[in-house]
Parts: sequence; C-alpha cells; structure tokens
Amino acid sequence: MKINRELCDICGTCVAVCPVDAIIVSEFFVEIDNEICTNCLNCLKVCPIKAIEESE
Repeated sequence: MKINRELCDICGTCVAVCPVDAIIVSEFFVEIDNEICTNCLNCLKVCPIKAIEESE
C-alpha cells in the first residue's frame, strides 16, 4: 500500500482501521510500513479522499 502525499490531508482515518498498526502519522505526512502491512485494504476503503493506493 502507498499513500499519495499530494492528496493526503493527514486526517488519520486510516490509522483507526489498521489492525496491525502499520500506519505512521507525523506532523507532515502519513506513511505505511509495508513490512508490517497485511494488505487488508481497510485503509484504502475508508480514506475519504482516495489518497491510498495498492502498491504494484
């Protein structure tokens, strides 16, 4: 999973639905730790501005 930083408004909605705490929020950006991410797609489904995409 990856976050489009140009679209992301750092709302934190994705953090609340990640079952493995793979999403890190800082003051300036949100990042997904793909080493931990299980690709459950919860974050992708809840992002209100569609800033999260599946990695290739």
